[in-house]
Amino acid sequence: MSSLHIYNSLTRNKDLFEPLMPGVVSMYVCGPTVYGHSHLGHAKSYVSFDVVVRWLRHLGFKVRYVQNITDVGHLTDDADEGEDKIQRQASKEMVDPMEIAQAYTRSYFEDMDRLGVLRPNIAPTATGHIPEQIAIIERLIDKGHAYESNGNIYFSVESFPGYGKLSGRTDQAAVQSGGRVEQRSDKRSPSDFALWKRAEPGHIMKWPSPWGVGYPGWHVECSAMAMKYLGETIDIHGGGMENKFPHHDCEIAQAEAATGKPFVRFWMHNNMVTVDGVKMGKSLGNFITLKELFGTFDPMVIRFFILQSHYRSPLDFSNAAIKASQSGLEKLHETARRLLETRPGSGTLDVGSFVRKTEEALNDDFNTPVAISVIFEFAKALNGALDRNEGLSADAAAEAMAYLETFAGKVLGILRSREELEAGEAGDGGETLADVISVVLELRKDARARKDFAMSDAIRDLLLAKGIELKDTREGTTWTKKRG
Repeated sequence: MSSLHIYNSLTRNKDLFEPLMPGVVSMYVCGPTVYGHSHLGHAKSYVSFDVVVRWLRHLGFKVRYVQNITDVGHLTDDADEGEDKIQRQASKEMVDPMEIAQAYTRSYFEDMDRLGVLRPNIAPTATGHIPEQIAIIERLIDKGHAYESNGNIYFSVESFPGYGKLSGRTDQAAVQSGGRVEQRSDKRSPSDFALWKRAEPGHIMKWPSPWGVGYPGWHVECSAMAMKYLGETIDIHGGGMENKFPHHDCEIAQAEAATGKPFVRFWMHNNMVTVDGVKMGKSLGNFITLKELFGTFDPMVIRFFILQSHYRSPLDFSNAAIKASQSGLEKLHETARRLLETRPGSGTLDVGSFVRKTEEALNDDFNTPVAISVIFEFAKALNGALDRNEGLSADAAAEAMAYLETFAGKVLGILRSREELEAGEAGDGGETLADVISVVLELRKDARARKDFAMSDAIRDLLLAKGIELKDTREGTTWTKKRG
C-alpha cells in the first residue's frame, strides 16, 4: 500500500503523514458556532473530516478526535467588533443565550448523526473552558505577548514575528482585522486581536476574570481546548478555508507564543459550498438547512453528493446535481443487493486491483472523488461478472462484498448495511425511503392545514410503529429512522 500524504496548508505541499506519537493521531477540527440550524456548508466540512478520521482508523491509527462547540465569543464581524452571534440570536428569539446554544448544539448533532458523521471523542464547549482560556491569557501577559487596555486584553501581533505564516498575510497593513473595522483606541496596533473583552452594560454572557467581568475572544478557545485535550503540539488541525485568517493565524500565534513549541504539524482546510458561484452562508442568506434538504433527499445522498468533490475543492449546490447523486447512489446499492442475492457460480473477479487503486486514491490526500470513481468501475466490472452465465464463486462474491463494505461502507459511509440492503430500504423502482416519507409528510401537512389533527396524529403514530420518528419544529417537520 502507498503511504498517506496530506496537503499541509502550512507548507503548501502534500507531505508524508507520520504522527508525532507512533500509532496515535491527535486531531482537532473547528466545530460550529451554534446559533442556527446547520446548513450544507457545515455538512461539507464535517463529512470531509469524518472520512479523514475513518481512513486514519482504517489504516490502524488510534485517533483522538476533538471538535469544539463555540457557544460564546464569536462576534458578528468574525474579529473584535459587533454582537456575540449567540446573544444576538437569543435576543431575536427572546430566550436565554444558553438555551440557544443548547438547542442548536442538539440540532447540529442530530443532523450529523443522520449524515453518518461519527461523533468526536470529545466535544468541548467554549463556555465550559473559561478557566483554561484565562490561564493561557495570563501566560501570554507574563511573557509579554499580551497587554491590558481598559479591561480588554489584546495579543500583540508585533511580539510574534511568525504571525500570518499560515495564511501568508504577514504584511501588517494587510492584517488590520481584515480591513473590516476602524482601529480601536485601546489597541496599541490595529493588527492586535482580542483575547478577552470587557462586558458592556447589558451583555449577558460574562464571567469574572483577573481583569474584570467579561468574556473570551473567539480565537483563544480553540488554542486552549486543543492543548488541554491533545497536548501542546498536535498532529492535525482542520477547519474551513475561510478560517485561515484571522482565526487560525491567531490560534498559532497564541499557542506558540505561550508554549514556545510548534502548535500544529498538519493544517487541513476544506473548501466551501457555493450557490451560483457565491459562497453559501447564513450571513448572505443563500443557505439551505440540512433539515430542509432531508425533507427531500435521503441524508446518505447528501453525503454522497459532498464526497464527489475533493475536500479542498468548492462544491456547487443545485437540486439537479443532488438528484444526479441520488441516481448514482441507487445504482451502487442495486449492485450491492444484486451481489447479495446472486447464487454461487464459478466466475472470478480481480478485486485486489480495485483495492489497490482505492487505497492509492485515499492515501493521496483523501481523494474521495477518485475513490468513488474506482468503486463505480468496480460496480461495472461486478455487474459484468454477474451477467455472465457462470456467475461468481462463493469466495469471489465474499471478496467483492468485503470490498464494498470496507470502502463504500466503513470508510466513505455511502453504502447501507447488509441488513438494510437485504430489506430493500433504498426503495424499489428508483424510489428511496426519503422520497416515500416526503410524500407522507405532505399528506400530514395537508391534514394539519385542514385541522384534521386526528389524521395527523394517526400518520405520526403509524410511522413511529415502523421506526420513523417525526419531530415538529418551527422550521417544519423532520424525521429520523430509529436504529435497532
